Amino acid sequence: MTDNRQPAGESPKPKSVRSLVPARMDRLPWTRFHWMVVFGLGVSWILDGLEIQIIASNGFQESLGMDSAQVGLAGTIYLIGQVVGALVFGRLSDKWGRKRLFIITLAIYLVGSALAGLSPNMEFLFAMRFVAGLGIGGEYAAINSAIDELIPSHYRGRVDIAINGTYWGGAALGSVANLFFLNPDNFAENVGWRLAFFIGPIVGLIMIYMRRHIPESPRWLMTHGKEDIAEKTVDDIEARVEKESGKKLDPVPESQSIEVQPLDRIPFKKIASVLIRDYPNRTVVGLTMMITQSFLYNAIFFTYALALQNFYGVENDAVQYFFFPFAIGNLLGPLVLGHLFDTIGRRKMILATYGLAGVILTISGFLFQADVLNATTQTVFWCVSFFFASAGASSAYLTVSELFPLEMRSQVISYFFSIGQIAGSVAPLLFASLIGEGQDRGPITIGYIGAGLLMIVGGIVAFIFGVNAERKPLEAITSPLSAVGDSGKVKVEGERTTRERARRT
Repeated sequence: MTDNRQPAGESPKPKSVRSLVPARMDRLPWTRFHWMVVFGLGVSWILDGLEIQIIASNGFQESLGMDSAQVGLAGTIYLIGQVVGALVFGRLSDKWGRKRLFIITLAIYLVGSALAGLSPNMEFLFAMRFVAGLGIGGEYAAINSAIDELIPSHYRGRVDIAINGTYWGGAALGSVANLFFLNPDNFAENVGWRLAFFIGPIVGLIMIYMRRHIPESPRWLMTHGKEDIAEKTVDDIEARVEKESGKKLDPVPESQSIEVQPLDRIPFKKIASVLIRDYPNRTVVGLTMMITQSFLYNAIFFTYALALQNFYGVENDAVQYFFFPFAIGNLLGPLVLGHLFDTIGRRKMILATYGLAGVILTISGFLFQADVLNATTQTVFWCVSFFFASAGASSAYLTVSELFPLEMRSQVISYFFSIGQIAGSVAPLLFASLIGEGQDRGPITIGYIGAGLLMIVGGIVAFIFGVNAERKPLEAITSPLSAVGDSGKVKVEGERTTRERARRT
């Protein structure tokens, strides 16, 4: 006779449950509920773009007695804060849930940004830039996870890409705000930049109110032993969707259910095993996409003003006028091209956007070296190149988010985001040194061409080793770690073998 008693000192394993939660969420039509999710969560990238542009304006430099190196350090500290925030809050998002974290991280950002506007000295500004970066970094992990888990699979690609692309809406807003707040005819030198730091917190306060009405991810609840709450959450969402659409939802057949056995925690050793042993090709794709887009953006974005000034004689106070169309081009790319990632497909569109961005930047590099461009035509080339690059860069976050198991989704996003940020952090210093005093076009020409070729390589790698994830449920792309039985079987695209998890008993 088999002894089924639990050994002394061991916690009983949670019972497995069959759930229709993922299938029920994916078959929902688009309604006002989904627009609430988009606007409530999408503000994060607007705030990030706004913060970067305010820092880049250097409006606080004279007020706080900072030199150029210290102004640059303020931006670096903000980026370091993002990396730390992503790593810390990414793990907590997988442990505590998406909703709790996207409220906490936004609150941290609000405090950091508002207090930065009250900075009495440089050291206090540095500290508050780090705090604001913590919040925004945490947002990247928690928000991308929540978006992918709440949005129906039919729309997931375009929504995720469009939301990530709104970063440039924030950058454009920051550019306009700088023209107003940093104008000495409007505000005193020590006042305008302080007021600019309060734009983000004011917008964020409105978003905190909206986020209170966004539910926890039913998928997260399902895999954390809260199936009853997950079912109740989906019941409420379905009732709201039926009311808003005026249509009765069809029932979901039991054949679309998934069986899961909740896991208490995912150790780092298990995460490493999933990334390196189970999905090596996907890991290569995610890292390549994140690193190449981060390098390109940091290289051009942080030195475009220097290039315009040193090679084309653009005055410092006129740079904002050239930046605004650049930001708008970056904003339009994801909005216009995003739906194609759901129709034409992920791999083809990643190859197209990364490839076209790289080709156009490479052509502009040769024309730049031939000295046939002026400030306006150079900006036009950047606008067109980054129209495609922005959609591609946004798809990098989508790709990393949907290619790995649900239970470690936020952590994986945080790891890939952090590696991309660290790798991209060398680009501004490298390209600034290549620009120099603007006397020799040769070095920076090599930089522009090299960055273009790097993007082309990123697109090719994603096309060869990527996954056709368009319009597929997340669980069909990657089986959850908590899945058991037949629901734990998944054909791994882009890998050499078929992966089947053993039944947990």
